[in-house]
Amino acid sequence: MLLFPFAKINLGLNVVERRQDGYHNIETVFYPIPITDALEVHTMSEAFPLNVSCSLKVTGVKELCDERKNLVVKAYDLLAKDFTLPRVYAHLHKDIPSQAGMGGGSSDAAFMLRILNEQFSLGLSPKKLQEYAACLGADCAFFTTASLNNPQPVYATGIGDILQPFNEPWHILDGKWIALVKPNVAVSTAEAYAGITPRNPSKCCKDIIMQPVPTWRDELTNDFEQSIFQKLPLLSQVKETLYDNGAIYAAMSGSGSTVFGIFDEEPQLPEISDTFTAKFKL
Repeated sequence: MLLFPFAKINLGLNVVERRQDGYHNIETVFYPIPITDALEVHTMSEAFPLNVSCSLKVTGVKELCDERKNLVVKAYDLLAKDFTLPRVYAHLHKDIPSQAGMGGGSSDAAFMLRILNEQFSLGLSPKKLQEYAACLGADCAFFTTASLNNPQPVYATGIGDILQPFNEPWHILDGKWIALVKPNVAVSTAEAYAGITPRNPSKCCKDIIMQPVPTWRDELTNDFEQSIFQKLPLLSQVKETLYDNGAIYAAMSGSGSTVFGIFDEEPQLPEISDTFTAKFKL
């Protein structure tokens, strides 16, 4: 079976408190975007001489990685504790940049759960899939039910694992353009949270995104920007460049190093060497 795990952006992100377990509670709005990886899974013959239950091949990335630590394998191992699964081959081709704030690894893990559930008729409900996904990462649960066919925002609290869909269809971004710019710099999650002072926002992001997009510039914030922009001023420059090129809203996504801009018309992307860029119309 072949599926295409997709990315997300955060429409606002506020870190509201530090938890006793060392994690942080947040408020954010996840929104799916059409930047995808590809994940294909096939049953492995019992006669094939491998001593692993899930054999993973990762392509599309330059750096070598320990595939046994990949979230796709961890997703298989998680379900294998509760279900009798056949051995499988998995091929993951990466196009979503890493450490970019776009949830690529989380999406890969969630889609592995979706594939195993469907391919081997495990009968897991959407709610149960979300519970398994939450064991793998803070924003994995979002990707178990999100769709690119009818993209809708989801309000997330807790560590990003408590999801609240909006009651009515949301079409505020229909017809608009989104530009993504990720320079060749990385931001670790630990580094991002180290510079945060938790606080309750004056206005919740889920309420702000119901307003016209031009109002977002003054009200919709990502709490990670202040400290990360000080360490990586290039990201602040990218944000200003997007505004200079006509963006009606621009922000960093999540805790990563991607900056996105929302435009009324097709934008011109800034020319920055060694940078991932993409644009698409919603």
